Amino acid sequence: MKNIFWKLRYAVVMLLLGSLCTFAGCGQAMEGPGAVSSGGNSVGDSLEARTEKVLASMSLTEKVGQMVMFGFYGTDVNEDVLYMLHQFHMGGAVLFARNVENREQVARLTKHLQEQAEEKVPLFIAVDEEGGMVAHMGDAMPVPPSQQAIGDSGDPAQAGRWAQEIARQLKAMGLNMNFAPVADVGFERERSYSTDPKIVTDFIKSAAEGYEKENLYYTLKHFPGIGKGKVDSHYDISDIESTVEELEADELLPFRAVIEGHPAENFAVMVTHIKYPKLDAQYPASFSRAVITGLLRERMGYQGVVITDDLEMGAVSRYYTPAERGVLAVKAGADIVMICHEYQHAQEMYLGILDAVKAGEISEERIHESVRRIVRMKLSRELETRGT
Repeated sequence: MKNIFWKLRYAVVMLLLGSLCTFAGCGQAMEGPGAVSSGGNSVGDSLEARTEKVLASMSLTEKVGQMVMFGFYGTDVNEDVLYMLHQFHMGGAVLFARNVENREQVARLTKHLQEQAEEKVPLFIAVDEEGGMVAHMGDAMPVPPSQQAIGDSGDPAQAGRWAQEIARQLKAMGLNMNFAPVADVGFERERSYSTDPKIVTDFIKSAAEGYEKENLYYTLKHFPGIGKGKVDSHYDISDIESTVEELEADELLPFRAVIEGHPAENFAVMVTHIKYPKLDAQYPASFSRAVITGLLRERMGYQGVVITDDLEMGAVSRYYTPAERGVLAVKAGADIVMICHEYQHAQEMYLGILDAVKAGEISEERIHESVRRIVRMKLSRELETRGT
């Protein structure tokens, strides 16, 4: 990175955190992506046992890195990307059209990202490939039809077939997560299967099955539902005046169907930046403990990975610093904070979370809760691949 200030700040923070390393497991030997032999793991260990061994082997700085997903520029690993991976232990990367030229180039890029990450579990490498207007793989794969076009067919099985096809294409290029399907009811720009929550539910269930047949992580978004939003979150915040009971009868139906019918380690849930004043009058969903912990985890029973929508969107970036955004999301219950564009903002977010832990504002156990979910999710796919 060109910004020496952030390099120096990182070095200072690392020294200050030295006293925490004994508890957090510093000094453990680093291993390649997915290599989890630290602490005597074997392929015969249960998923829970392997998860706990990996967690125990991580330093605090590695744990916080697992909780940050970043976007970058370029079509291969470069100096800036290496700095983000090596100095901040980032646990995930998100691709955009700016990173894509063709299939061979994307496969090379994802291979280099995993090789250079040098973490104890693989990176999440994700993309927004919904279909229609939201398809960031460009010339690397044919653009899938929009979710509305699939929904208009009247055949939920088509959602499953297209999810399988998208998953096959992405896996062949080394990606392991898609930020789809859209579970919103009546969302604009052809991004929803329908304006009818029951129809959306049928298509979402089929799409989930399609992704699972190909062993690709998928993401239900945008919790708890943004079809009634009046302002694009890319630009500013919007309010939806729905009660919990109203959400349960409409927007939450597709989310609940997958949460209750599918293993939590197979998918993530992305939370939106829209505010629901009847649930939380102060914060948008991405910063709301009432929404993430109270509604999603406690009321709906979801115990998998929660990821924020891009925290550089105007709905939150207009009102909070990058460090504040990261801390608020983690305190609310988010496991992964996503920042898609500016390296410096991703660094500030990472360091803000570290500072909050050091100050006692966020407990180490709270960090462990998230990293445990992330590691479990990553290892579950590895175990399935190996057939153990």
